[in-house]
Amino acid sequence: MRKIIVLSFITLDGVMQAPGGPEEDTSGGFEYGGWLASYGDEVFNKVLQSEMEPADLLLGRKTFEIWADYWPKHEDGWPGINDVTKYVVSTTLKNSDWKNSIFLNGLADIKKLKNSNGSNIQVWGSANLIQTLLEHDLVDELSLKIFPLTLGKGKKLFDGGAIPAAFTLTESWVTPGGIIIGKYRRAGKVKTGNLAV
Repeated sequence: MRKIIVLSFITLDGVMQAPGGPEEDTSGGFEYGGWLASYGDEVFNKVLQSEMEPADLLLGRKTFEIWADYWPKHEDGWPGINDVTKYVVSTTLKNSDWKNSIFLNGLADIKKLKNSNGSNIQVWGSANLIQTLLEHDLVDELSLKIFPLTLGKGKKLFDGGAIPAAFTLTESWVTPGGIIIGKYRRAGKVKTGNLAV
């Protein structure tokens, strides 16, 4: 069985929409595209580079379309991105000129992929897809980069659908710029107790 690892840039209030640039995703009237641009530092860049090692990708349609337009022309920024397998979940998009792109129809295909043999699968961006993965307990690990700002509106990582689930922190860093980076592994059910004296 393959692990599904969600890698997300989020604000303190959980917004994950368009971290990279003003035109990345303006849906819903989002005005803050590129919100992470001023926070890069050596610690953040080192962690990010380690996560950009070649790995199969699972992407939602919108993220895939943005990436398919960008990465074939900019592979120097992510060596190997064009060679890895890109699994795309879409009911409308069926083909692409971006090499090594495979299209999945929905949840059944995702489960089949997860139960296949192979390397771990990374999910970047893809807010709607992540909601589905969380709702169906298909996320094995989270790698969250939490930025010291709030945006108030925008697509959020845990916006509806996530089941109650426990995670264990496996690694963490705090960058000089205030980014909290945490890697979490799925750890079973939520445990409750009583703090009353």
